[in-house]
Amino acid sequence: MAMAARWDDDVTLVRPLAAHQAGNDDYLDLMKRVLTNTIYQDPPVSRGEAVFDGDQRATGQDWPTVAHTMVGRARLDNVHACAATAITEGIPGDMVETGVWRGGTSIFMRAILRAYGVTDRLVWACDSFEGMPVSGPGSHPSDQETRLHLANAVLAIPLEQVRANFGVYGLLDDQVRFLKGWFRDTLPTAPIERIAVLRLDGDLYESTTDALDNLYPKVSPGGFVIVDDYQIPACREAVHDYRAAHGVTAPLTRIDQWAVFWRLPN
Repeated sequence: MAMAARWDDDVTLVRPLAAHQAGNDDYLDLMKRVLTNTIYQDPPVSRGEAVFDGDQRATGQDWPTVAHTMVGRARLDNVHACAATAITEGIPGDMVETGVWRGGTSIFMRAILRAYGVTDRLVWACDSFEGMPVSGPGSHPSDQETRLHLANAVLAIPLEQVRANFGVYGLLDDQVRFLKGWFRDTLPTAPIERIAVLRLDGDLYESTTDALDNLYPKVSPGGFVIVDDYQIPACREAVHDYRAAHGVTAPLTRIDQWAVFWRLPN
C-alpha cells in the first residue's frame, strides 16, 4: 500500500515573484504590516504601563517590544520606493543597511528583491550586534551628549537572533550577508563592491561618519542614501559635515519627522 504524500511534498512555501506581477504590492504591504506588527499591536518598551499607539508606531516614534523594526510605515515605504526605482531603472549595486537592530528593515530589503525576482543583488546587514558603542571622553562631543549606549539593554540584539528573524520570513539565504563589528573596524575592508541603496541607521556622529567615509564612494550614480537618524543632532551634524567636505549638493528630502534621503545624480 502506497504511503500518502505529505501535505507539503509538492508545495513551495516561499518562492520568488516575477517583477510587476499582480500580488507583489500586496506581499510587500503585508510585510510592512508584519514587520511593524500593526497586526498584533505589541506595546512599546516602557518602564511604566504602556499600550500600543497606532500613530506612534506608524511614524516610528516608539520602541516595540516584539516588532522586528522600529522605523514605522513611512520609512519602509521610502525603502520600497528607493529599492524599486533602483531595480526598475537598472541602477547597479546591492542594498546596504548600517545599524539593523532586530533586522526588520534589512529583512524588508530582501523581501523587495524576492518580490521583484532579483537574484543578482545582495542585502548587507551591518551592525555590531552588541548595541551602541560607549561614548566616553575620547568620543566626538556630540556623541558624548547622546549617550545611546545607556539603552543597550534594548538596542543590543545578537547576530543569532537577527539571523533567526530573517529565517522566520523564509528570507535567510545566500543573498543575505552579515557584517559584524564596529563600523570603524568592518567598513574600511567590507567586501561590498557597488551600492544601489545605502541606509544609515547608526545614530551617532562617528557611526554615521564611518559609514559615509567608507560606503558613500561605492554608491552608484542614480543610487540612494537614506539617513534614518537625521533628527538626532549628532547624526545630522555628521551628515552635513560629510556633504560639505565632499561637495555633495543633492537636495535632502524629508521622509517623516525623523528621517531624510537623497539621490545621487546619474
